[in-house]
Amino acid sequence: MTPSTPDPDRPRPEGAVGRSQSGGDGPADSKRPSHHPYHHPAAGWGAARSVGRVLIKERALLDGTRAMLSMNQENGGFDCPGCAWPDDTKGLKLDICENGIKHVTWEMTPKRAGADFFARHTVAELSQWSDFALEDQGRLTEPLVYDEATDRYVPITWQDAFALVGRELRALESPDQAAFYTSGRLGNEATFLYQLMAREFGTNNLPDCSNMCHEASGRALQASLGTGKGTADLKDWESADALFIMGVNAASNAPRMLTALADAYRRGAQIVHVNPLVEAAATSTIVPHEFTDMARFKATRTSTLDLQVRSGGDMALMRGIAKAVLEESRTDPKALDREFIERHTHGFEEYRALCEATTWEELEQQSGLTRADILKAADVYSRADRTLISWCLGVTQHEHGVDTVREIVNVLLLRGNIGREGAGPSPVRGHSNVQGNRTCGIDHRPGTEFLERLATACRIDPPFAHGMDTVDTIKAMNEDRVKVFVGMGGNFVLAAPDTAYTSQGLRRCELTVHVSTKLNRSHLVHGKKALILPCLGRTEKDHQRQGLQAVSVEDSMSMVHLSVGRRKPASPQLLSEPAIIAGMARATLPDSRTPWESYVEDYDRIRDTMAQVLDGFEDFNRRVRLPRGFRIKQPARELVFLTPSGRAEFSAAPLPAAAVPQDVLILQTMRSHDQWNTTIYSDNDRYRGIRNLRTLILMNGDDMRARGIEPDSLVDITATARDGSERYLKRYRAIAYDLPQGCAAGYMPEMNVLVAASDYSTQSNQPLMKNIKVRVAPSSGE
Repeated sequence: MTPSTPDPDRPRPEGAVGRSQSGGDGPADSKRPSHHPYHHPAAGWGAARSVGRVLIKERALLDGTRAMLSMNQENGGFDCPGCAWPDDTKGLKLDICENGIKHVTWEMTPKRAGADFFARHTVAELSQWSDFALEDQGRLTEPLVYDEATDRYVPITWQDAFALVGRELRALESPDQAAFYTSGRLGNEATFLYQLMAREFGTNNLPDCSNMCHEASGRALQASLGTGKGTADLKDWESADALFIMGVNAASNAPRMLTALADAYRRGAQIVHVNPLVEAAATSTIVPHEFTDMARFKATRTSTLDLQVRSGGDMALMRGIAKAVLEESRTDPKALDREFIERHTHGFEEYRALCEATTWEELEQQSGLTRADILKAADVYSRADRTLISWCLGVTQHEHGVDTVREIVNVLLLRGNIGREGAGPSPVRGHSNVQGNRTCGIDHRPGTEFLERLATACRIDPPFAHGMDTVDTIKAMNEDRVKVFVGMGGNFVLAAPDTAYTSQGLRRCELTVHVSTKLNRSHLVHGKKALILPCLGRTEKDHQRQGLQAVSVEDSMSMVHLSVGRRKPASPQLLSEPAIIAGMARATLPDSRTPWESYVEDYDRIRDTMAQVLDGFEDFNRRVRLPRGFRIKQPARELVFLTPSGRAEFSAAPLPAAAVPQDVLILQTMRSHDQWNTTIYSDNDRYRGIRNLRTLILMNGDDMRARGIEPDSLVDITATARDGSERYLKRYRAIAYDLPQGCAAGYMPEMNVLVAASDYSTQSNQPLMKNIKVRVAPSSGE
């Protein structure tokens, strides 16, 4: 089957047009799907074999091996463009992981998608290709513009491309009719220029991928501690007595965490994993750079307790731990850190009363756990002198995501686990520089102090009114209130919820612009005018007038360091992200006093300006060149709480209602192991034992029997939105899996079609990707 031929048996949502409404398709070869439980350690030889296959397949055995030795290195290497897990504190030379290598070799591929490729294929034809096939064409090589007459992308000069952007933006009735989206791949310097361009143009419409992932974390931590970030760093992970890992599939999404978990287990720390699925990272691992263990096939456990909460039950678990600690404090004065609570917190008595009023029966119902299980977790917490709690999207992508993160902070405050070594909140950010994006100004709700400093340093008059996030932008495009969409990286149409509605909005735009390294679905779901602007990858040399340039990134624990590409660019026509942003900005703002061209000549000049604007970036150029860079100061870690009370705030939010109709399941979307965000490398999911299949739903065996569903049979899935509308997926395969009753799971982006645009958290505006209410029945065969 050729890439351009659609598979007639491939499941797709009802009413879809080709594949553009569902997306996410892998290679879809003819091999028979299979599922067998995975009982091996995470990483280890399975990861090593996978890496070898990837290097051979991408014809990058030599270059890929060289890249492995420079990834995540400060001495002239580049930062892995995958996850945001910090670099090893000891300067480990092989601080790498399987998925990081996949990500890098996917970027380093010798394949090219140039003008001749686009001359052979119309957009209508490409729209029928799988998403794997689109990206598998290789690196984009030159700027392209959509030609409506031929339904093809054709070459355009950079100058003409910038001019087109400038004309369309200047023609808008209001700057707020434009939206400037950012994925987590963008470096700090480009991020700063991007937000500067948007704000000098006159809008705070800066949606980003964090709106869909960790918006709840930022809002909750800001309200509780006066900072939008975690306070823990990697050294805290190395000294914690207890680690709670919540809603994280670490083996696939932050694989280098496995090293920290194995080290913690060996030193005797307690490790509690909280997740509806028992993922591979919650069992055992063989860390690949521990050569003796690899040679002896010696695995190390990565958990001491696994708790399978129902989807969304994390808040009730945390409330239960707090209730148990408070009950213990009646007889044991050391159960609470009373001095810390009295000196540094506000709202404790109200929170104590709330916990006492919450019954154990309610906590069991809400969490899906027994009282005995909750007390086991509480005992771990009470016995530990230093506790760190980490979480990811399994916690945040719910209606009550903000309240849940605040409940995590409540638990930490009870025993003074803030502002000291080995303790604190530690959210796991997914994409390489998504935290740096927010730090450096990508925020649709910017603070007044930041805008005033930006105005002074950059001599602009920025808007102070809040702009639109991702959910609001999708709605505004559909209502013709946003007419120009610019995307810096990512695959917006597949990352966003309600795929059909998002697609419809993009098609209503006057202009869509995507800055990318490879062809993806969003290029084919375009506005009336459309541009594809290819950029350098992080592995590639970035030569500007003043020489080879470096960019900086911030990891999920607030360390900022440099990244320098070492490979020859995939094409001489590629521009760096700062250069593309500066080109668009100058064409849009011809009279701007901002030295756009000077900034591109030497990124040190960008960093000098950033040092004037961004808190914690003082003396930026010197400090970022220190070994392993520098850590942005965290006032809360020093027990300085920038809250209205000047103290850490206890939250007293009620538990969310858990009741759903008996025939309804709560479905969560997730990534497979052989996937990074919307990029899919294969149809396999090694750690869940699945091969050659993505169109599936994982279900509890009792739930299947209650619905008359046979294992491995085909089912139809119906999602009902808050507004009463329904969305469908047909002929998906039901796989019996170890999940709590009432819960189900399946892959994004295929299942994003089930998340209605109206189904977002009223606390954070995040789409409810982990809380989709569905009914599942044997397939009708239609």
